Amino acid sequence: MKFKPKKLSGGLLRRLHIACGIAHKPSLIFLDEPTVGIDPQSRNHILEGIKTLRNNGATIVYTSHYIEEIEELCDYIIILDLGKVVAEGTNKELKDLITLGDTVKLKADLPEKVLQEIPKLDKYISHEYHEQSLEVVFYKGNNPVSLIIDLLNKNNIKYSQLQSIAPTLNDVFLEITGKDLKD
Repeated sequence: MKFKPKKLSGGLLRRLHIACGIAHKPSLIFLDEPTVGIDPQSRNHILEGIKTLRNNGATIVYTSHYIEEIEELCDYIIILDLGKVVAEGTNKELKDLITLGDTVKLKADLPEKVLQEIPKLDKYISHEYHEQSLEVVFYKGNNPVSLIIDLLNKNNIKYSQLQSIAPTLNDVFLEITGKDLKD
């Protein structure tokens, strides 16, 4: 079956545009938000294609508001805020710029006495506790998992599903640019 481009879905049309742009195998490719407004299958196909291009030696300048795509695809990142460069570097270098540390999550039945001790932990930022799910956010600079485990052990509390979650590039963006909505 043959289709004219104007009859293609948004995802297929976007893939066609990208294919036309890379058919001559350019060494430098500019992609401006190539996955906006498309279905998940087309998005995954486009991202896999971009990875293949990168792995085959193409230099890709990639702009996106989808920070998880940037984190997955990009070797060097520039963060813009209101048209100005506010930070640049590798994923790791950018994460090293912020003060936010790990978030510790676990399941436990916590008495009020223990909940009152959590804010006294070193490098504590905040915590939430709902339906036996605890989430504690820390500044970087310590081992928050051991702090939580020590607190729980000291109070003979059993826990499960313990995990430590490192900051994401989204956290970097929010800390560097501010959390307030901007015009």
